[in-house]
Amino acid sequence: MPELFNVLPPASALKVLLDHLPVRVRAESVSTAEALDRVLAESLIAPSSLPAFPRSTMDGYAVRAADTFGASESLPAYLSVVGEVPMGRASDVKIEPTQAAVVYTGGVIPPGADAVVMIERTQKLDATNIEVLRAVAPGENVISVGEDVKVGEALLAPGHVLRPQDLGGLMALGMTRVKVATRPRVAIISTGDEVVPPDVEPGPGQVRNVNTYTVAGLVAHAGGLALPQGIVRDSFDALLSVARAGLDAADALVIAAGSSVSTRDLTADVVNHLGKPGVLVHGVSVKPGKPTILGVCQDKPVIGLPGNPVSATVVAGLFLVPVLWRLQGVDEPPDRRRVTAKLTHNIASVPGREDYVQVKVVERDGELWADPVFGKSNLIYTMVKADGLLCVPLDSNGVHEGEWVEVSLF
Repeated sequence: MPELFNVLPPASALKVLLDHLPVRVRAESVSTAEALDRVLAESLIAPSSLPAFPRSTMDGYAVRAADTFGASESLPAYLSVVGEVPMGRASDVKIEPTQAAVVYTGGVIPPGADAVVMIERTQKLDATNIEVLRAVAPGENVISVGEDVKVGEALLAPGHVLRPQDLGGLMALGMTRVKVATRPRVAIISTGDEVVPPDVEPGPGQVRNVNTYTVAGLVAHAGGLALPQGIVRDSFDALLSVARAGLDAADALVIAAGSSVSTRDLTADVVNHLGKPGVLVHGVSVKPGKPTILGVCQDKPVIGLPGNPVSATVVAGLFLVPVLWRLQGVDEPPDRRRVTAKLTHNIASVPGREDYVQVKVVERDGELWADPVFGKSNLIYTMVKADGLLCVPLDSNGVHEGEWVEVSLF
């Protein structure tokens, strides 16, 4: 059997791919209400101040703070109530010395007032007079104009992934449309004479197509649109034809290859026929996923995944996901949530190779433990049963039972 690869570490392989990939972020305008998890493609500047008027944070009385100085339960301050500020309307009341006005949470602070006394800190004497039982400072229980955001303030920068709170903040300023990166389209091809669609009962030696759907899920999580191209048999002409069509229709191409050496060579040959520079990396020092192909054709990324579903999923996470974020203008992909846990079993490894191991995270006596879900790379349910991955680094011989490890959660 011939020597397969001159392998690169995963980080080096990704750098090679990204260095050859021109990034031209395409943008589109969308409704802010539909922009969750989209990548911002413009700088946003506050068109107005927020709040636009001074607001009360409490139900109580708007006052001049100086009129309450020294007030206590044993020596209260006496104020005259001269009106009430209705919600949703400007105030027609002006506060003069020793006067107060009824205000509600979120309501306008009337002119002349600079603080709000909580209603619990007052006592009514009669219909028009109150006792203030505790002093307030200027600005207490008041949100001033522009305290949240000032007009002209920079809000968010290109490359920011919009979160629920971002959408709320933009709506508060009346910014109902935003310019975001167009979702990158990813053509996905599964190859192999043994692969059949999921709705077909497999015959002897056949397996259902798994990789198209796991990769499509990763594409969606990374902000992309999956364009499945179907299953292609192990034929150079057939694969080249479908790959060309897929690359023309998309911003990136993924080929999930079979497991044999000849099939991997077939994928590499096809990639080299799609355009220059073609294959950049053939083989990565990672387990599972060593037979990985990374290339650029027609200024578009082309990734050849191993056929085994666990390998394909791990490799797509390492290379396809950051590429898709880069195509949307994001240099550092959003991190998966990570937890630290103790390892329940030894994990052996070989220096010079990154190992990715599926683990189940369990709690025992108040501590988190990472329980490896061992299995070969063609067993998809080792990932289904797991909560995340731990990485055994390049320079390690393995990780020992009881050691603390970092788990990247799915």
